[in-house]
Amino acid sequence: MNTNQLIISESPRPKWQIPIAALFFTAATYIIILIIFKVVWNDKTIRDIGLLFKFAVYLSVFGTSFCFQKSVHIDLKKSRFRSTFEIGPVKLGQWKTITSYEYVSVFHQPLDNGHKIYEVNLWYDTNKHWELYEEYNPKEAFRIGFELSELLDIDLLDATTPNDYKWMDKEELRKQLEKVSA
Repeated sequence: MNTNQLIISESPRPKWQIPIAALFFTAATYIIILIIFKVVWNDKTIRDIGLLFKFAVYLSVFGTSFCFQKSVHIDLKKSRFRSTFEIGPVKLGQWKTITSYEYVSVFHQPLDNGHKIYEVNLWYDTNKHWELYEEYNPKEAFRIGFELSELLDIDLLDATTPNDYKWMDKEELRKQLEKVSA
């Protein structure tokens, strides 16, 4: 692992989603080709062309939803980070400079269905934060938070209990994580 750059990424998409995305993109491309080469362009068909184009855009959005991935890139050497939205090799996102890392926190958000989602945040520059990672499994969220706090040499805050935040004993957490991975 390059210690000057850290990438925190969602789990890869299931393989079955790639053909579905390809079908949506293929259908959208076909409609665009129809619009360009087959449709008669006149005042009477302009509404139909608009509807076809709108349908192609919807198909593209559905295809994108089956193949995009979110990642956070942290460049330790230049003290900056960016959140990216990735579709295949295309990565969209801008770098943001950090003047001082403060701590990493793990907290949970209750969902409407009764489950919880755990978020890992990087706090920096006097009370600013960046949401790095979401996970349904609390152990995985704490593992990511721990690794990031170790890499940046900052503290880790357990904020999973409302109004009862605790600084984690990273040595104890390291032992627990080593037990789980052994």
